[in-house]
Amino acid sequence: MPITQSQQAIIAKARSVGGGKLGMALSDEACAFLVGVIVKDLGLTTKFKELPKHLPDFFAHQSLDTLVLPGVDFLPMFERLVRLVPDADTYFSCLAALHKARLKYERILQTQPLPTIDQVGPRGLLQFGSLSPKALTAFLMWRKWIFDIDNRAGQETGYVFEPILAYAIGGVPVSAAKSPVRRQTNKKQGRQIDCVRSDNKAYEIKIRLTIAASGQGRWREELDFASDCRASGYTPVLVVLDPTPNPKLAELRKKFLSEQGEVYIGPDAWKHFDELAGKTMSQFLERYVHEPIEALLKEVPDVPEQLPQITFTMKSGELLVKVAGDTLRLKRTPLEEEAADADELPEDVDEQVPGP
Repeated sequence: MPITQSQQAIIAKARSVGGGKLGMALSDEACAFLVGVIVKDLGLTTKFKELPKHLPDFFAHQSLDTLVLPGVDFLPMFERLVRLVPDADTYFSCLAALHKARLKYERILQTQPLPTIDQVGPRGLLQFGSLSPKALTAFLMWRKWIFDIDNRAGQETGYVFEPILAYAIGGVPVSAAKSPVRRQTNKKQGRQIDCVRSDNKAYEIKIRLTIAASGQGRWREELDFASDCRASGYTPVLVVLDPTPNPKLAELRKKFLSEQGEVYIGPDAWKHFDELAGKTMSQFLERYVHEPIEALLKEVPDVPEQLPQITFTMKSGELLVKVAGDTLRLKRTPLEEEAADADELPEDVDEQVPGP
């Protein structure tokens, strides 16, 4: 039986560049590797004799562009896999999206240029004298570069984290412009939804809710989500993956329940996802979302200030990061970019310095 149109679209999307000038297209060799990973995950290796016995793990500690499977025809393997496991096409789609995002971010680390002194120089006035000019210049440039790559990480994660969770549980992410949930304060404005399902449930998905993160200007926005969903005819669903209790989480939980919504926290959240995802996609969620996040949460220091020493080195076309006894090494080939605009003046700039 030939693959369906939706499965053809999944393959086309995996092979497409997408994601701007640094977007990555997956070769057939990379797609074949992903199929091999899925086969191994689902315990089907005896039905795919063409696969090597020692296939690298998806999260292997090696350069991502080496995760390929040459000499194996991708499409016939994919067709056989989706015939054996109907949900394998969604598994492949989510894994391909994650792999492309990881490849793109590795490329960002390789190409993100260092800032110019025009961008960071004025900021040195805030600390001039605390370090030598040489040391302060290096600190300013490193600080801005790390901020830039972290900002890019936030952007790229937003494109992949909630979407793969949404697709895994049979829903879709929805942008504010296309959202069926309207703001009560302005009916013309929609709300971005992490996941909307056909059973009229609208999900707000969070890794962790903390007092600090939720208390900085957007708390009203967080609370209004549930009532906006209910007013738009949707059941609001709050999912928080980390069970660490705090007053803000308790308040948000109370708000969702008062709007006849649902709340799933910690183990209940993962159980809820597993039940919705089904047998195949629950394995994807466990291996590629749950286990990595749990591994990171376990390493968060009890005292935030007790972080391990870290060193950054950038020279001779190479980035070297050493932290906690581990090393990240990447080749550097920075792209030419136009300098970012200078910092905008604050609204009350005329009140900052006394004048006549």
